[in-house]
Amino acid sequence: MPSPQTRIGADIGGTFTDIVLEHDGAIHSTKILTSYSAPEQPILDGIRLLLDQAGIGPADIDIVIHGTTLATNALIERRGARTAFVTTEGFRDVIEMRTENRFDQYDLNLSLPLPLVPREDRFTVAGRIGAAGQELAPLDEAALQALADRIATGGYGAVAIGFIHSYMNPAHERRARDIIAAKVAVPISISAEVSPQMREFERFNTVCANAYVRPQMADYLARLQVRLAEMGARCPVYMIHSGGGLIDVDTAAEFPVRLVESGPAGGAIFAADIARRFGLDRVASYDMGGTTAKICLIEDFAPKTARSFEVARTTRFAKGSGMPISIPVIEMIEIGAGGGSIAWVDGMGRIQTGPESAASEPGPACYQRGGTRPAITDADLVLGKIDPDNFAGGAIRLSRPAAEAAITRDVGDRLSLGVEAAAFGICEVVDENMANAARVHAVENGKNIAENTMIAFGGAAPLHAARLCEKLGIDRCLIPPGAGVGSAIGFLRAPFGYEALLSKVTRLSRFDIPAVNAMLADLIATAERFVRAGSTGAVRREITAFMRYVGQGWEIPVPLPDRPFAQGDVEALRAAFRDAYARFFGRAIDGLDGLEIEVVTWSVKAQDERPETPRHDLTLGQGAASTAQTRPVFDPTAAAALPAAIHDRAALPPGTRVPGPAVIVERETATVVTAPFDAVMQTDGSLLLIRKEPRA
Repeated sequence: MPSPQTRIGADIGGTFTDIVLEHDGAIHSTKILTSYSAPEQPILDGIRLLLDQAGIGPADIDIVIHGTTLATNALIERRGARTAFVTTEGFRDVIEMRTENRFDQYDLNLSLPLPLVPREDRFTVAGRIGAAGQELAPLDEAALQALADRIATGGYGAVAIGFIHSYMNPAHERRARDIIAAKVAVPISISAEVSPQMREFERFNTVCANAYVRPQMADYLARLQVRLAEMGARCPVYMIHSGGGLIDVDTAAEFPVRLVESGPAGGAIFAADIARRFGLDRVASYDMGGTTAKICLIEDFAPKTARSFEVARTTRFAKGSGMPISIPVIEMIEIGAGGGSIAWVDGMGRIQTGPESAASEPGPACYQRGGTRPAITDADLVLGKIDPDNFAGGAIRLSRPAAEAAITRDVGDRLSLGVEAAAFGICEVVDENMANAARVHAVENGKNIAENTMIAFGGAAPLHAARLCEKLGIDRCLIPPGAGVGSAIGFLRAPFGYEALLSKVTRLSRFDIPAVNAMLADLIATAERFVRAGSTGAVRREITAFMRYVGQGWEIPVPLPDRPFAQGDVEALRAAFRDAYARFFGRAIDGLDGLEIEVVTWSVKAQDERPETPRHDLTLGQGAASTAQTRPVFDPTAAAALPAAIHDRAALPPGTRVPGPAVIVERETATVVTAPFDAVMQTDGSLLLIRKEPRA
């Protein structure tokens, strides 16, 4: 199927909604403040603006690809539907008891997220499926009938069903759904479809999260489609899911928990596309918007992925302090460090930033929209990084006096600092927080962050990227064209894709080849069904077994060949596991009699083939740029404001080298080149920040 000529990418962030129009090979983009009361309105306004720029009408749009933080925000802010959770007798409190793991064993007052469903809304029913999928006790259908009556009159907006071992046998969950649906007219989610994976706490929490946000997301997506059609755009709408693929709107409305990391996933795809373009096999993507900053490791042109992640962590960087969501996801670390993150002084006299954000309503103090507390954007403005008359292409006029007043009142006066010193302290703290997050994420993955090339994008990332590279020891950083709306551009590069998972514990000593082949065939059909909803092109599949030695608590991924198992493949699978185990842990376990190996979870990832990315070589530049325009910009190396050359990015020819300190401006963002770096314009329009004196 040929690629549509006219496509829209729309990313709703916590502060800005980014809209990108791709038409006849040209990219048009804009940023509009996010509306919390009507999230679809900025998308519609942005589309109208870009259509006028391109000289086309709504009927010319072939496809809209959308990602949003609405599901994430609903979980964090607890703005979802009142949900009834139906589970197996004896397991009512699993989502509150969590696991025995403590992320800080010495803290006697650990703070953990409260369960989405309070105890009074959790109900149990008799019936039991065993670990092998056998029925140990029949489902109590009479009790379910009575429970359905209670739910119908209880004012619930959604129902979640999670039974023990339903990933092995979903019959009880499906029957419970039928009984409740006959009397209750609200969305019902079952864990065997939302997250058919082992470990009941994560699975139960995921199905509760899906049910919790489902009414809100279904209403929003239906409203968006109606309003697009009313404006004349009768094209299909697809959503990007947390794993980085595209799914249709009906699937997204049924499984909205898959959208929780949709916006950041688009950013990672954008960075991976840039990495492939330049042949960079080790990349750290850095996405800083108005509300959060995200860092993702990309190896061999693909983002790292995982089968679960956490939202609403109560302790920064601490695994286990958040709400687990058990779905395929692009793995990254995310912190509350965006342009709208609030700066404050704690009881010990230390500057802190985030996680609270001014967002778009009321916004940082400099927006003059009612915000009075200082944010990162206020500090960037005071330090000269931002032109107050050309922010967001001039759409928002910023007030430096308002920013200075907020910083002085809430930070400077409390610490006896001048306004410039206080603003530098705010930026230095947020940059150090992001550097720490990057180091933690790299170390957790056994990597050295300094060995990567950084790719920075998002409205605020180019303002901070050079300083972040200084702290991390990174010598090179790419700022791609369209960096201010990078995630939305990433949506346009995303494949139609889906990952189907199933936990089915299978010991290699009892490997039933026909049964395994039948199970994999079902997973392949499921994954490809979602792909075929939007594409008729060639499909590429990745099949993975998550394996362990029997008795271990966690598994490692082992790639499998894309073909049915045959005689002799079991030994090959055993050898593949041992090789993978040795790569992860240094050596395989030998010499223990009876030590068995088992597969815990099977995965099939399917996606349509994407066009080849044109390749470019990095250039280190020839001629130096000249400019008559300068403005004072605070430089951390000199600890003072230095005259910085101001360049228009669109006017820089390929190969031009801009020495720091400098600021390179464009419509959606600006790139700050600190004194230790130069910037070189690349042939594709990217900016390469390169350290003048690389590490020895």
